[in-house]
This record gives sequence, C-alpha cells and structure tokens, in this order.
Amino acid sequence: MTPYTNHKPPRPLRLLLSVLTLSLLSQFTFATWQQTLNEAQGETVYWHAWGGDVRTNNFITWVGEQTEALYDVKVKQVKLSSTAEAVTQVVAEKAAGQNTNGAVDMIWINGPNFLAMKQQQLLHGPFVSQLPNAKYLDLSPHSAASVDFTEAVAGLEVPWRLARFVFIANSDQVKQPPLSMAQMLTWAQANPGRLTHPVISNFMGTTFLKQALIELTPDPSVLQQPATPQSFATATAPLWRWYDAIKPHLWRAGTSFPENESIQQQMLSDGEVDIAMAFDPAAAAAGIASGLLPNSARVFVPSKGSLGNISFVAIPYNASHTAGATVVANFLLRPETQAHMQNINVLGSFSVLDPTSLNAQQTQAFAALPSSEALPTLPDLGPTLLEPHASWSTQLKQQWSKRYSQ
Repeated sequence: MTPYTNHKPPRPLRLLLSVLTLSLLSQFTFATWQQTLNEAQGETVYWHAWGGDVRTNNFITWVGEQTEALYDVKVKQVKLSSTAEAVTQVVAEKAAGQNTNGAVDMIWINGPNFLAMKQQQLLHGPFVSQLPNAKYLDLSPHSAASVDFTEAVAGLEVPWRLARFVFIANSDQVKQPPLSMAQMLTWAQANPGRLTHPVISNFMGTTFLKQALIELTPDPSVLQQPATPQSFATATAPLWRWYDAIKPHLWRAGTSFPENESIQQQMLSDGEVDIAMAFDPAAAAAGIASGLLPNSARVFVPSKGSLGNISFVAIPYNASHTAGATVVANFLLRPETQAHMQNINVLGSFSVLDPTSLNAQQTQAFAALPSSEALPTLPDLGPTLLEPHASWSTQLKQQWSKRYSQ
C-alpha cells in the first residue's frame, strides 16, 4: 500500500485557488446582502431607544429619512425611559411563546441589559461580521467594539457611538472644577445645593456612582469580575461613606433628583445648579450650538480619567423586521453616517470606526467637521476607565435604593 502523503499544490496554483476562494466568498456575501436588502424593502423598523435626549431623537429621525430614501426602510423610534422596558417586552413575548412577529425590532442596549438578553438567548445573531460596513470596525477579540461591560459581544450587537463620561460646568461659576471625588465632596460642602445627579435608576445616575466607585474602591481590578456579596461589600464601603458625606449638600439636600441628564443640563442652563454630567464629550459644545447651554459651559473629567464605553444596537431573536433592522444597523456604520453623527451641530458623538480603515476622502470628511472651544480633544479626556462587570451596576442600584430611598 502506498503511504499517504500530504502534497501541497505548487505555489502559483495555491495563489490562484486563494484568489478564486476570495472571489467566491465576495460574490456570496454580495448575494446574501442583496437578499437582505430585497427582504427589507417596505419594512418599518421599530427602534426602541432611550428618548431622553433631543439631539439623539433628532438623529434617529434623520437615520429613518436616509434609510427610507436609500433602501425603502422606515424607522420609527419607540422612546424609552429605560432600556429595561424593551427587554421586559421581549422576555414577556418569549414566556408567551411568541417566537416570531415580536414588537421590538432593534434596541439601543448596553451592559446589564445586553448581558441579560444574551444569557437568555433573546438576541438575533451572530450577524455583525456579515454587515458590509463591519469592515470599518476593529473587531479583534479585546477591542472596544467586541466587549460590552467585560462581556464578549460575540457578534450579537452593533456599535454605533462612542461614549465617555464627563462633567459639564458653568465656567463662570466654577473657576476650579473638582477633579476627584474627594475634591467634589469639598466643593459640594462649600457650594451647598449646587450639585446633583440624575436618579440612580437612570443610567446616568448609575454611571455617576460607578465613576465614584472606581476612584474610591481599594482595588478597582475586582470590578472586572462578577460581584459577589463579599467583594461588593468590601469594594463599595468607601463609596457609601463618601456618599453619606456628600448627600446632605446636594440639590434639595439629596431628597429628590432630576429624571435624566437632559433635565439636569436644563437646570445648569437655568442657573439652578453649577455642574451637570453627560456620557458625551461633545455635550457642552453641542448644547451651546443649539442654545441649550450657556456659552460658558465647559467639559471636565477627573484627573485619573473617566468611564468610557460604546453604545450598541441589537436585534431581538423574534423581531418582526429582522432584515430591515439589519439594514439600519449597517447604515449606522457608514463612514458618512458616522461623520454626520460626530458633527457637533447634529449629535457630536465620537465615531466608533477604526480610523485606519478609512480612505483619504473619508478621513477628510471627519477632519473637516466644525469645532468649538467647548469641544475637548481625546487627549483632554485623559485615560479611559473600563466599565465594571454588568453585575456591579445592578447591585449598585439595589443597594443605593435600599440605603437612600426608604
């Protein structure tokens, strides 16, 4: 018997086979995407998204106008006060056996809500790598576009905007912004009633607590692991001591809080408080441009850095219009869309695209965007702090409510 030998084809033949394989894959991808476009025609995508920011709402409206003109796919925003509302809807539909024709087509989702839906297998996909515009993303395993609050995205959600936690101050009133949580306590004691935060049930209120926790906890590395009763108690003890000290000096002595960041920024504009917060480095510049904030509004971040993450969209497993939602998600990744979004006169959110993937014309489109004295550069924002594991957000809200809402 002749022994088996693994002979490789000659190198020119291997190159030809490689080219033919890539060509076939390209044709297959194009055909599959064209099929998606055909299926999506005439669909209306119900995008469930937090509705507390006018600029974001207007951007979503613009997205719908563009996708309708380009692909005959309409977008209707279902405005949420909390992402959990959409998650609860999908959970209820699954419990009722409604595995098709769901009410939710696409969700603006992050962190604990993504983790919950992933664990319960409530998400469509993986599908991200199948999007033509995914080529503009860095999808390496540990990139920001591949990890959501320490949880692997696994192709189940699409990044669409960068987020960094920042404070916004009226620089006419706050000459030296507090650049640490210790300084913030001192500032609040010296300026009673001039500081507040959104309700902790709102993601911005939770983010404020997480920012303080990362700075105050003895070992921030534990926050990258799921919270246990012991680790939570140890890590949060300094946070609760700090909050106990600052709470009496907050607006209305910490007995009530604005519903969200937009209301808090309105309070800043009205002169009711001197410091607000946002998860958008361009919030001050965009607020000034739109007349929502005073010209003296300026962004500042703690000297050790601030929380950063990416906002994602996901498609539920039982969405009624999966093809349409896929088309909208792909549109969000177009370089032209991302440049429009980053314009401070539109939304001002930083792009999620990998700059090295862009051609010269696309790069120039970003370089030509308007600027502002109130718009920080990436170096101005300092280090990006990692989001804690999603379990910390859930327990922080529960513990805060137990301690301060009774």
